[in-house]
Amino acid sequence: MTTRREFLAAAAALAAAVPGGSFSRALAQQRFTQDDITRFEPLGNVTLVHLADLHAQLNPLYFREAAVNLGVGDAKGKIPHITGEAYRQRYGVPPNSAGAYALTADNFAALAKDFGRMGGLDRIATVVKQIRGERADRMLFLDGGDTWQGSYTALKTKAADIVDCMKLIKPDAMVGHWEFTYGADRVKEIVDDLGFPFLGQNIRDTEWNEQAFEPTAMFERGGVKIAVIGQAFPYTPISNPRWMFPNWTFGIREEDLQKNIDKARRDGAGLVVLLSHNGFDVDRKLATRVKGIDVILTAHTHDALPEAEHVGKTLLIAGGSHGKFITRLDLDVQGGEIKNYRFKLMPIFSDIIAPDAEMAAKIKEVRAPHEAHLRQVVGRSETLLYRRGNFNGTFDDVICDALLSERDAEIALSPGVRWGTSVLPGQDITREDIYNATAITYPNAYRIKMAGERIKLALEDVADNIFNADPYYQGGGDMVRVGGLSFSIAPAGTIGNRISDLTVTKTGKPLEAAKEYTVAGWASVNEGTEGPPIWDVVASHIAKVKIVAPKEDSRVKVVGM
Repeated sequence: MTTRREFLAAAAALAAAVPGGSFSRALAQQRFTQDDITRFEPLGNVTLVHLADLHAQLNPLYFREAAVNLGVGDAKGKIPHITGEAYRQRYGVPPNSAGAYALTADNFAALAKDFGRMGGLDRIATVVKQIRGERADRMLFLDGGDTWQGSYTALKTKAADIVDCMKLIKPDAMVGHWEFTYGADRVKEIVDDLGFPFLGQNIRDTEWNEQAFEPTAMFERGGVKIAVIGQAFPYTPISNPRWMFPNWTFGIREEDLQKNIDKARRDGAGLVVLLSHNGFDVDRKLATRVKGIDVILTAHTHDALPEAEHVGKTLLIAGGSHGKFITRLDLDVQGGEIKNYRFKLMPIFSDIIAPDAEMAAKIKEVRAPHEAHLRQVVGRSETLLYRRGNFNGTFDDVICDALLSERDAEIALSPGVRWGTSVLPGQDITREDIYNATAITYPNAYRIKMAGERIKLALEDVADNIFNADPYYQGGGDMVRVGGLSFSIAPAGTIGNRISDLTVTKTGKPLEAAKEYTVAGWASVNEGTEGPPIWDVVASHIAKVKIVAPKEDSRVKVVGM
């Protein structure tokens, strides 16, 4: 099967290139090349290239991975729920290497200065086109969703910018999640003009219970008939505003999926690929319950794994987020079975990979009307601003501080979404940085009265959504962020019994169940929510304080793990 850690061959080459010196100097000396990243010994008759969770990021960026990503139930201590040193040991990643920088939170701010930004759709286009040039009639390029949302330009153009750019690298199929937050009419408008299938075997029209989107697309590559079945995020109407797509229902729909797999096999498919936005743990469970899936290209939970995970005869592939990686999976398919495979998680180091000229020109074109606004400096950060982590993120702390001050609130709540770029210590904070953490179609920052009991119930509900021992009851995000409040959480606890020791930080007094508190938040799924857009709230706060310096704090105490 695959040789261990082809990804780390590139990381080792890069680490060797910088002994005691700067990355830029090594690059200038041409000691590390694009070929070190893209080098791959072809195998078999099918190549699957996968990109997911781009979140509309056209340009290279900084994105720190999670330092805390706990698993519960059967997933406790298993990938992807290991981080830092445990992760590095699991995959043999040297400390302070390119692999450590790309794949963990370890020493991120310092390593970022050496290894630079990652991603950029023009760099991704370079790699995709190179692979297509090598494996033209054997390759499928598949988009795992969360592609159209997450940036200011996508928000302003209703995804036209990212859609037009993606068309240049010609995905063969895609699925969705945050795409649906543009509303059903806009989604249908884009899909009708997309030029490739937008799949969703688990989406139904409520009126007739019919398929809202095609479930399967059939391809032939390398003499193999390939069925790509699409699986949208099953909990979209719960995690996002249902009123934006009221006539569509979602769900995992195991029975329907099995029927689609069986039909694909009857139609001659020698390879069945599930292009999924379920999240890793959901897909790992799904692979044990549904028969006949050869490969699951999983997304939604933003996990980046240098090796394929085996679940019986099914391969699970997880390729990270924000354009930091693309995955290449070469398969030797014979007689309807995978006889051999070779896999590589390809890191998109933006200072190493040459930008594709066509894509670079398009990105410049779509961003041009907005560049001046996006480059406006609002303030500066003295510490690393990041989002990822089960319980806290320093960028979220700034958002909560903004809600407390700008909305005159006692308690702030901010959603634990996993998208949003990082800002290095000493860096200016631009309007684009703020939009990258807040750009959604329902951004109103509300201000309401909530009883202490209701606040606890809200936290308990989110905690169960994240830490339910059954992956099918997990939503795949992180814990809601809080300001003005501290609490303890027992992830392995039972529903309604995970949250304790709620304390109002300003007074140091326990949160009273019957007392009403002024609460500010954003991203409410309720239609008609009133309040200024969250990006204006955050920008106003940062402009007033000029310098932010959030540090790791103890507002959330984890117990029992």
